[in-house]
Order: sequence, then C-alpha cells, then structure tokens
Amino acid sequence: MTAEHIDTLIIGAGQAGIAMSEHLTAKGISHRVFEKNRIAEAWRSGRWDSLVANGPAWHDRFPHREFTHYQADEFVAKDDVANYFSDYVAQFDLPVQCGVDVQRVSKRCQQPGFYVETSVGDFIANHVVVATGPFHHPLIPAIAPTSETVTQIHSAQYFNPQQLAPGAVLVVGAGSSGVQIADEIQRAGRKVYLSVGPHDRPPRRYRGRDFCWWLGVLGLWDATEHAPGKSHVTIAVSGARGGETIDFRRLAQQGIILTGMTDHFSEGTVYFKQDLVENIRAGDESYLALLDAADAWVERNGASLPEEPEARAFIPASDCITHPLAQLDLKAAEVSTIIWATGYSTDYRWLDVDIFDEAGKPRQQRGVSIERGLYFLGLPWQSRRGSSFIWGAWHDASYIADQIAIQQSYLAYPAVSS
Repeated sequence: MTAEHIDTLIIGAGQAGIAMSEHLTAKGISHRVFEKNRIAEAWRSGRWDSLVANGPAWHDRFPHREFTHYQADEFVAKDDVANYFSDYVAQFDLPVQCGVDVQRVSKRCQQPGFYVETSVGDFIANHVVVATGPFHHPLIPAIAPTSETVTQIHSAQYFNPQQLAPGAVLVVGAGSSGVQIADEIQRAGRKVYLSVGPHDRPPRRYRGRDFCWWLGVLGLWDATEHAPGKSHVTIAVSGARGGETIDFRRLAQQGIILTGMTDHFSEGTVYFKQDLVENIRAGDESYLALLDAADAWVERNGASLPEEPEARAFIPASDCITHPLAQLDLKAAEVSTIIWATGYSTDYRWLDVDIFDEAGKPRQQRGVSIERGLYFLGLPWQSRRGSSFIWGAWHDASYIADQIAIQQSYLAYPAVSS
C-alpha cells in the first residue's frame, strides 16, 4: 500500500495538539491531527471525579473561547474542560481524527520528511509535531513494596474514596494531586497519612487577586528557567471548593497525619525521612516570598488593593508536625491502600529519531528539535514557566507554527537537482 503524503502531522489532540491545529489552520497550512483516544482524553479518564482546574476560568483557557456557565473566578470541572476542547475543535473545524494510534515515526533515508506508521495505515509527513505532553505513564518509584497485603494505585487510577477498600490510606506525594486526594479521602471519613516532600505553596488568593494573576503581573509566568534549586520542586495548589491555599498545618489540624518523605519499605513497615519540618518551612518560605513580591508591586504601582495581614499568620503546628513519625507499621495502622501521587514518566520509544539526551528528554529549543521538521509542544518549561498550562501551550504553538511556515517558504523554492 502506498503511504499517503501529508504536509504536517500533529500527534495528540489534547490542549497542545488543538492549539497547534488552530494556528496552522489560521496560516492555511495543510495538516492532520491524530489522536488514539478521544479529544482531551486525559481530562476525561485520567483524573479523579471531583477534579477541577487549578486555575480560574478567566485564566486557564485559549484566547478565542471562554468557558460557558462559569463565572470568571470559578474553577472548571474536569469534564467541562474536556468538553471545552471538543467544542473548540468544532468551532474552528479542526482536522482531528480520533482512534488513530501512531506506532512509529522515523526519518526517511536520504529523503525529506518522516515515515509514520499508524493503526490506519502509513503516512509520509514533511513536519511532525509531537503534542503528547509529558505525562505518558504513571510513575511508581522503585521503593514501592512488593507485598500483596496492601493495594497500591497511582493517582491516575484514583477516582473517588468509594473505590478504596476499607481501612486507612497512605498518600505519597504532596503536590496538587496528592494534597487534593488526601483531603478528599479524609473528608470522606477515612484515616489518611500524607507523605510530604519538598514543595512550593503559593497563596490561592492574596489582596483580592488569584495567584495566577500575581504570577502574571510579576512576570513569573514568563520566567524562562527555574529559580536556583527549584527544578524538581512540586507545586501545591487547589481549585477545590472554590479554591483555597494549601496549608499543611491546616491539613494536620483537620486530621490528616503528615509525615516526611517516604524513604523505604521493609517487612510491612514504611520508613520516613525526618525532613517534614524542613519541607514545611521551605514551603512557607516560598509562600511568604510571593506575598512580599505582591506587596512590593502594590507599593510600586500605587495599586488600590486591600491589605491582608492575616495572610501571614500561621496556625500552630500539630503534634504530627512537631513529632513526625519515623516509621509506620502498615498492618498495625490498618493501612489498606497506598496512593502514589508521584508524577509520570515519558515514553518516546515509538519515536525512532536520534534526538534524545542521556535522560531520555528530546533535545529541543522552544519546541524545535535538533532534527529539522520535528517539533514538540506541551513540555514543561518549553519556553517559559507557563508552557505546560492551557494558555501556555497555545502561545508556544504560535511560535512553532511560525517555524513550520518559515520552513515551508524555503522548501517552496525551486528544488536543486541531486
């Protein structure tokens, strides 16, 4: 069978792929979008039932469509986020084809473009945009116990407290997912242990403005690199119940038992690092630093935003913080479930192109890989701090669309015979 030729192929119809398609459509560049599942599938089936977007409706969207049935400062439910992207595809009549699994992409030998093998046939593409994001496979660390007496799931497999077996729950990971899941399970009447590692915790709102707004006016969304020592620090923020600042002291006062980072398991016992106090202190430091920066901006600009001195008041630390557990016998504590909120790994084995570094990350700059014609979109910090967010992917897609158009203009020049 002869391979079908297409100019540009976008792989993935999540927020990045849809943004890319919109920009290419606006430029009149012929392209196709292949998605192996449904549009925005990760929002539909890879999140827990009660999840809402971590940013308010006015912020976490594309420029040319607002969320319907939501006020600007409300947080959009996950299914409505997925529907937003489906509606976006219809609004702009984007060429998305679902149910197509891209199995292999390889560079053509002594010919321009790429050979693409899929579940519906083979294609030749001049340009390929990998818009699959960074969250390919749920990551459970090697320290996970091998015992079958405790059920272990990743946060991607958690949907609601009712799915869990009776008993206490250990949640490992204190980023946005881990914190929100632990909070939900505890509010459902379950005993919960939450293993807390290094983190930043911005204020949800300060002086009447959401932290997304503060990051914008302070220029922090456009930061092009991590602050020193922050490259692997997770962010604890929540849009649940109308949005709230994550305060680990409040979670402990609420009844969640906090521990330090999970170090290892041995014979039915989990051992924790004695770093809880330091992790909370460092999180407080990041919180106060943003308040300081916001106050300085108000003073410098003469803005009429109400002072909020109570935002700097911390409630007393509970006993689990001042005297953190060093270990926990899972059976004695009646822990029946461990939820690993420990992130994801990438998997580019299907991409048979020599562009990856020793860590398996694509060598690219602002999404343009070292292999001409191959692009990436939706990666964390691809061009700035906001790159992996909905609106950030849209702006990064504009740059890549420009690069594809530039390449098209060169390729349109009369070919030189070989």
